[in-house]
Amino acid sequence: MPSATTQSTRREAFGSRNVFILSAIGSAVGLGNIWRFPYVAYEGGGGAFLIPYLCALLTAGIPLLFFDYAIGHRFRGSAPLAFRRMHRAAEPLGWWQVLICVVIATYYAVIIAWAAMYTWFSAQITWGAGNEDHFFFTDFLQMGDVKHGISTTFVPQVGYPLIAVWVVVVIIMALGVKRGIGRANVVLMPLLTVMFAALVVQSLFLPGAVDGLNAFFTPNWKALADPGVWASAYGHIFFSLSVAFGIMVTYSSYLKRKTDLTGSGLVVAFANSGFEILAGIGVFAALGFMAQAQGTDVAHTATAGIGLAFVAFPTIVSQATGGSIIGVLFFGALVFAGITSLISVLEVVVAALQDKLGWGRVRTTLVVSIPVALISIAMFSTTTALAVLDTTDAFINAFGIMAVALVAVILVAWILHKLPVLRDHLNRRSSFTVGWFWMLLVGALAPVVLGYLFVSEIIAKIDAPYGGYPGWFLSIFGWGMVISLVVLAILLSLLPWSRRSRAKDDPEYDDFLVEEAYAPDAETGAVRIPDAAGRADATMKGVRS
Repeated sequence: MPSATTQSTRREAFGSRNVFILSAIGSAVGLGNIWRFPYVAYEGGGGAFLIPYLCALLTAGIPLLFFDYAIGHRFRGSAPLAFRRMHRAAEPLGWWQVLICVVIATYYAVIIAWAAMYTWFSAQITWGAGNEDHFFFTDFLQMGDVKHGISTTFVPQVGYPLIAVWVVVVIIMALGVKRGIGRANVVLMPLLTVMFAALVVQSLFLPGAVDGLNAFFTPNWKALADPGVWASAYGHIFFSLSVAFGIMVTYSSYLKRKTDLTGSGLVVAFANSGFEILAGIGVFAALGFMAQAQGTDVAHTATAGIGLAFVAFPTIVSQATGGSIIGVLFFGALVFAGITSLISVLEVVVAALQDKLGWGRVRTTLVVSIPVALISIAMFSTTTALAVLDTTDAFINAFGIMAVALVAVILVAWILHKLPVLRDHLNRRSSFTVGWFWMLLVGALAPVVLGYLFVSEIIAKIDAPYGGYPGWFLSIFGWGMVISLVVLAILLSLLPWSRRSRAKDDPEYDDFLVEEAYAPDAETGAVRIPDAAGRADATMKGVRS
């Protein structure tokens, strides 16, 4: 019978592997799958883009997904604790990922709030035909100019739904991994799939849908000779699969000891890509209808991001027969996809503080979520919210997620030399084994591609002020923000861990180390029996870390 200490410190866990897979898919399938991938594919050569996309998925996306799974599952902790257990000097990397998630959570919630309001607007076509652009930017957001400073003017139609989003998300988070996050994904992911499938079917029967599909799938083979297209494919994959910023490290730490890690990773990766292609079909079928209705071609209607979601799709809703249904399905899908992704981002932060301080679930959730929610409401329910969101998102993706991914693979592969340990851990538990080729992809190809993308982003941001925004504005919400995250990560790693934290007392992890010490060799199957000193060393590693 386990001791009271073991029971009190036992780490939360997903109810089953299937719940973990649904949760991981829920994290990966977010707003970018719906409003970014279709346009990236279209710009990257249409049907021909599938070649660099699949190459990026197989040579970077899936290998890095395995990389994150192995770290979280092997070292049994949130991002800071997992990297600390790998090596004390690596702990700042985990806090860097945590802080990136804090920033993302603040602005991700407001997009969900917009989508929730537009779900309601769609039922009545509130924006009026031909007024979609003006309605979104002027009537709804009441958009102001940041050249006159950061606004404090509260926009009720944005602020109140944003508060509601945070209330829902905090409740889900407070219920825990199994009862909250797991159950939410079990409900929301099937709903999201059904709604989006219905949207695709409805879009396919619109006049002009074939023109949109031809634009989306017709291959432009010349695009394959453009390095920018390949860079775009790799860049999209890094962001699409939620790798390298703590989510999959945290989620995999909630898995039971004997779980098929690589098999789960393959299901998540291909499900995510399948949803993206489905999104491309639905979006471009609708854009084909819009082009025909306006007497133009798809090239003039194709757009991405906020323009696609809150200007182009309302236009389609206004013009299509049964447009209200399309609007409700589309914006409802955005809400569900956004919530499943937001709870995964917040979980990185909650898990990190829970591990560091040894607090209970509800207390930690409230301490994390309330300040983040207040910052989110204060910053993104004002008239200058869109400019802040645009800048923050651009810089956190380029110099946050991409930079931390680059540092992580270099640190783990080339400085700490931990890839063989991670490879063996994956192979002991998985149906699909990895070997030297996986280590080559993670340790060599990933740093080269990430380094190229990172340098390209630096050059682009230096050559011209992003978005034409003022220098002081970019210094605060762009360059200043990304630099401050690195400094704060180092400072957080210097703070002592609580005596109640998992770094000080984690019997479950100690038992896991003993199990690893007796585990058979992944290749030969031979069992190495450690001597008494070796067993003692294994059980003390968690205490000394």
